[in-house]
Amino acid sequence: MKYRFLGASGLLVSRISLGTMTFGTDNWGCDEKESHAIMQTYIDTGGNFIDCADVYAGGRSEEIIGSFLARVNRHDLIITSKCYFPMGQKPNQYGVSRKRVISSCENSLKRLKTDYIDIYYIHGPDPVTPYEETMGALDDLVRQGKVRYLGCSNMFGWQIAKAQGVSARRGLEHLVAGQYIYNLVHRELEREVIPAAVDHGIGLTAYSPLGGGLLTGKYKGMKEPRKGTRHFFRTQVDGPRFWNAQGFSTADILEHVSQESGIPMAKLAIAWPLGRKFVSSVIIGVRNLQQLEANMEIGDWDIPPDVWTRLEEQTRPEEEYMSWFGKANYERFFKAAEFHDERAELP
Repeated sequence: MKYRFLGASGLLVSRISLGTMTFGTDNWGCDEKESHAIMQTYIDTGGNFIDCADVYAGGRSEEIIGSFLARVNRHDLIITSKCYFPMGQKPNQYGVSRKRVISSCENSLKRLKTDYIDIYYIHGPDPVTPYEETMGALDDLVRQGKVRYLGCSNMFGWQIAKAQGVSARRGLEHLVAGQYIYNLVHRELEREVIPAAVDHGIGLTAYSPLGGGLLTGKYKGMKEPRKGTRHFFRTQVDGPRFWNAQGFSTADILEHVSQESGIPMAKLAIAWPLGRKFVSSVIIGVRNLQQLEANMEIGDWDIPPDVWTRLEEQTRPEEEYMSWFGKANYERFFKAAEFHDERAELP
């Protein structure tokens, strides 16, 4: 397993992060025994980065992780969680108000049976709560020792910049991690989110590298998974993001490159985001040991540069004016010196 620093922080994370949305989830997930076996194998293979959220299986995923942590050295692991999505129908059970952030974190700590969470994410943007309130509450959690690092997910570039600006102005803890959907199908982050994240020292963790299963090649010719199957239930969560014209087109491109290179589609899809220096880790979600073992190899394997470039060029989003303008004009600055920070380049 290879490791990368998380953004501008000194925290080392494994290039493959274990997503736990499957843990305790009915219909398409895995039970506690299988989840524990997956975590143990993940750790034995060199992984140290376990990702969770309060909303996963209504809190059951955190409970499963919590019942496992007593078996291992907690301090060797990086455990994450998130708050934002509804955890009930009553007022103040969603969003990132001070009350919600603090209560959500404390509830997660109880379910996880740990004294601290390594990375605590804002799981989405709250259109009502002031950033001063949210970042102040998160700062309190860090100062109380309940959280080590802060992160965000599903926020626009301007929202990242605003959160970081509020933290800088008030002397609060700032964001160092950003969890986003980033794969061969969805590359819209490259327009503004990624430049904002890189500029503010935020390391990206990319989820859904397999595009809802579409980029594995197992479902070629299908317009949607067969009803009643595990995969059908799974795609009720995020299927529409991938099972569309763009997704099918991308899968065809990936299949062609896979056939030419002799590298399996799933291996290429998971490894491709790691070709970007700003990507600290790729999150994989599995429901059995066989899936885990097949994917963990990528933690120590690099996609050949020519294959990476072919995929990048053939799946590159249509360039709009602002993206073109930025690239064309930044190039003169990059060419002016022998060396510059590659992370500062627009994708």
